[in-house]
Amino acid sequence: MAATPPNDRSPAPPRGFAAFAPESPLRLRPAGLLEGAVATAAIEQGRALPLAGGPLAFAEVEALARRRDGGVASAFGTVADLLRWSAEQWPSVGERVANALATIVAPRRRWAGLALDRPRLMGVLGVTADGMTGGDAVEQGRALLAAGADIIDIRRGGAPTSPEEEIRHTEPVVRALAGAGALVSVETQHAAVMRAALAAGARIISGVTATDDKEGLAVAAESGAAVVLSHMVAAPRPAFDAGPDDDPALDVLDYLEAGIAACEAAAMPREWIVVDPGIGFGKADPHDRALLARLTLLHATGCAVALSASRQSFIARLSRGEPPKERLGGSLAAALWAASQGVQVLRVHDVAETRQALAIRQAIVRGAPLALC
Repeated sequence: MAATPPNDRSPAPPRGFAAFAPESPLRLRPAGLLEGAVATAAIEQGRALPLAGGPLAFAEVEALARRRDGGVASAFGTVADLLRWSAEQWPSVGERVANALATIVAPRRRWAGLALDRPRLMGVLGVTADGMTGGDAVEQGRALLAAGADIIDIRRGGAPTSPEEEIRHTEPVVRALAGAGALVSVETQHAAVMRAALAAGARIISGVTATDDKEGLAVAAESGAAVVLSHMVAAPRPAFDAGPDDDPALDVLDYLEAGIAACEAAAMPREWIVVDPGIGFGKADPHDRALLARLTLLHATGCAVALSASRQSFIARLSRGEPPKERLGGSLAAALWAASQGVQVLRVHDVAETRQALAIRQAIVRGAPLALC
């Protein structure tokens, strides 16, 4: 699986791990990502590993661990150096490192019937009582499909409401689009809405927060639906800003792995699950930036990764305060960054523009034919 470490002297322990306890979980983030012909050659020559089966590859890793003092230790190195160092320093850790790398490398299976060999677009379709309802929403959903959406993600927009009201607005739209052959997702935290949407033909439930939603998990498991497991907290967590060594990415990873365990306990196979770091949900801007910078850490879950950064308010705060519909540039920047980090599912509002941007990127970095449809 990994490149064979050269037989020279053992490297010194990576800087920053002097206080690392061997029993603490060691997290690995793929780094030094490669694409196109360079990635293919590096894999063939044993100098890099495929990221989640490809087409990206990684030649280096960042090792992360929580220190005894509560901070986070970090060290970079090549895959070969990490394997050699971990095996020689702590043999028990060496096996865990090899298993962690195997999880990152393993190809991701089809999800909701879709191959994950390229970023899949989940087009956002908000259905509100004072906005698009009925036929208007269905027509907008068809327009998203025509623009290149692989999935239509239907959600009840506006202020929170009862499950009955949510069903009244979303169920007819789900039924119409699913009946027309669309792959439909419904974003909800209500088990009753999940049941109604699945009965109407939806095949994906998004926005699941598994650690505190056993009824919703049971609905998904019984139906065989694919799920998007999201990290959401009620409010920004000041602990993320407590010091320079703190890292929200590890907290999000811990949360998502607990959610995956809850899904598996509910008899939901891991390949049904896509994980989403929940950009903008209960996080301050520094949290979002840190999560985006370390997106590849989520590949350690062994699940496909989704990103929902489109039109998020952090774009305006980092730019010029633009309203949601004027955040296209920032949304495309986030989508292209996510694609460069191996994210397999992008939840977006501007489907045609995102698809075009991804097509141009693919033509440049992979040498593939330019295809916009």
